[in-house]
Amino acid sequence: MKVERYIQGQPCWVELASHDASAGKHFYSALLGWSLQDMPIPDGVYTMFNLVIGDETDEIGAAYQMHAEMSSQGEPTNWTVYFAVDSVDDTIELARSCGGELLLGPHDVGTAGRMALLSDPEGAKFAIWQAGEHIGAGKRGEVGTLCWVELACRNTELAKQFYPKILGWKVQPGDMPDFEYTEWLVDGQSFGGMMEMTEEWGDIAPHWMLYFTVEDCDETVVKAAKLGGKICVPPTNIPKVGRFAVINDPQGGFFSVIALNS
Repeated sequence: MKVERYIQGQPCWVELASHDASAGKHFYSALLGWSLQDMPIPDGVYTMFNLVIGDETDEIGAAYQMHAEMSSQGEPTNWTVYFAVDSVDDTIELARSCGGELLLGPHDVGTAGRMALLSDPEGAKFAIWQAGEHIGAGKRGEVGTLCWVELACRNTELAKQFYPKILGWKVQPGDMPDFEYTEWLVDGQSFGGMMEMTEEWGDIAPHWMLYFTVEDCDETVVKAAKLGGKICVPPTNIPKVGRFAVINDPQGGFFSVIALNS
């Protein structure tokens, strides 16, 4: 589906910060069928991930080389989800008042828009985007696009207060038979969820997980392994939803793929 605009709180963009952006972008291109468009930036290259369907080409995300200073400090290769906001500056103030932290920005990205990187009270990182000439991803709902974002955290009640306050989300119980699950909604539509990190998660930090739609989960997992990825969670059925898997790319960045039920 073509996207003309995003409203407050919707996921609108995804961005990969990689220890080896050159290798990373080719891994995702081969795995998910994205075409690549390199754009020079002051300190390197910003690579657009494009989805080509027929005569249409739409940007759906991007990748860049992580700064050496961040890598040396132990920052792992990671995906960041951007949420659309009406005002970056107002959202920053709200986040701070609710226990969040400003990690980067705010700053204008030319005429494209205005952004900032934040963390919630438990440290899960996310970005916010106030659109200028660039609204974010031009497609959603297609194979190869972001279809779901999921927060894994230890204090779900705190998250239920934080995100609705700063981004305007609604919450509702998810339909999961074996554990408690929360769905996030904007304008009455579910776009993501939240699950509690139990003791079995060990010392993994709270984080946002990104899900990309694929036609066949099992085939994608086999392909990912051949391309040098590591399968963290093998293909698993989610009742009434689809079949998903969690993958680490060759640089250690984690993400999920899901074949949705038709």
